[in-house]
Amino acid sequence: MRRASIYLALVLLVAVSVVPFLWMVATSLKHGQDIYTKVPSLLPLDRRTGAWAATLENYAYVLQVGGLGRAFLNSAWVCLVLVPAKLLVDALAAYAFARIRFPGRDTLFVVLLGGMMVPAVTLLIPRLHVTQALGMFDSGWGLILPNVASVLDIFLLRQFFLSIPAELEEAALIDGAGRMQIFWRVVLPLSTPVLSVVTITSFLFHWNDLVWPLVVLNDPDLYTLPLALQQLVASPDGGRAYYVMAGATLAVLPVIGVLLVFQRRILQGIAFTGLKS
Repeated sequence: MRRASIYLALVLLVAVSVVPFLWMVATSLKHGQDIYTKVPSLLPLDRRTGAWAATLENYAYVLQVGGLGRAFLNSAWVCLVLVPAKLLVDALAAYAFARIRFPGRDTLFVVLLGGMMVPAVTLLIPRLHVTQALGMFDSGWGLILPNVASVLDIFLLRQFFLSIPAELEEAALIDGAGRMQIFWRVVLPLSTPVLSVVTITSFLFHWNDLVWPLVVLNDPDLYTLPLALQQLVASPDGGRAYYVMAGATLAVLPVIGVLLVFQRRILQGIAFTGLKS
């Protein structure tokens, strides 16, 4: 009886999570006249005959007229450039805080952690001023360079680097390896789980980021997917439910694909990040 109750609760939780997604996909495949019916349906059926009436016209509209095709490419370009650069910068900083002794190291690390307590919204104006001063306002680089480092990712990577036995690095030093050789050939190969987590979470965050592109971009040709989707919702014709759901489905598909493919890596990285040597 207890096990049955647990299974029932799990089924209800899954339904709460999955049904809205199925509703979104079904609505994106419906004609306008088939959306608002007396009896709601998760299937794209004709409201008069009940026959299958799925259509891809909504996707064609949002990709061409709604501008989501160009925005999709913009988001892909930003993520492909930003995520590897961010991973490299964060890993180098984390390794320095974990293994290299220099004056003020621990104090600087505490200051960085303290900066995480500052609400991100309060930093928008200073970041915008710096971006404008560097000539990157309303450009793709204005999306990339201000986000090329993350204190949270540095913290996660540092904690994992501390769990790697120092004896491995000492052996490499005895063999004549330098710091960068140790970093590339010893530390990084052993850090695949946490590197996977940082890569995936960074991709998900920047793929879905709306606030910073909204602040730094004016040119519609540079809009990322969340910003283009927001503009689609606000437009007179594009704001119709079937267009919005088609755009939302396109936006969420890469996220679902990444989570399905790398979910095991995510769980392994979360588990390993907290381990101590």
